[in-house]
This record gives sequence, structure tokens and C-alpha cells, in this order.
Amino acid sequence: MCAGARAYVLKSDLRDNLLSAIESLAAHKPFFTNKVSEALLAAFLARPAHEASTLTEYDRGIVRLIAEGQTNKEMAIMLNVSLKAVETHRAAVMKKLGASHSAQLVRYAIRNGLVEP
Repeated sequence: MCAGARAYVLKSDLRDNLLSAIESLAAHKPFFTNKVSEALLAAFLARPAHEASTLTEYDRGIVRLIAEGQTNKEMAIMLNVSLKAVETHRAAVMKKLGASHSAQLVRYAIRNGLVEP
């Protein structure tokens, strides 16, 4: 889905669902078979509660700068804030995301399109 898939039909469901999938796509609507919908829902519900929606635009900017390799001092200069402010905000973002080290922030930034891998 992140790559742009708008429909998914299992081989075992082709006979019953292929035509419906084509009609849905022609009408610019997504189509997923029941089995696929159940799997998507299960994956969605299994995700941690701390997702991108909990981050503000400023938070995402901090994560982006960390992922790009900026030091706290460099970020403070770029953002025109104190070093302590950057350290505090960095700790708050890490807490929001449940991250215990910077590598987890880098992985988050890549997975969420904040930086290029």
C-alpha cells in the first residue's frame, strides 16, 4: 500500500473477485478481498500507539535533523534556540516514539519518508 497498491486479490480468490476488483479500480476505488482486509486490519491494530500522527511538524523536523546527522549544537544554531531546548525536545520526541537511542529515530525517519535512505 505504501508503494501505491490500490487493490489486492489472492490467487485463491481470483475466480470470485477479479471482475469486482477491476470495476472498483475503474471507479477509482480500492479493492481488497475479505482475507486481505482482515490481514490489513490486524496489522494496523498491532502497530504501536506511537505513530507519526502523534508528532507535530516541529517534532518531525527534529527527527529529520537527527536522521541527517546533525548534532544537538548544530540543531540549536539552525533553529535559533538554546542547546538545552534542543536536548529537551529531542528527549520528548524519543519518548513519544518509544525510542531509546538515535538509531531508532533514524529508522523511523526513513520508514516515514522524513529522509531518503
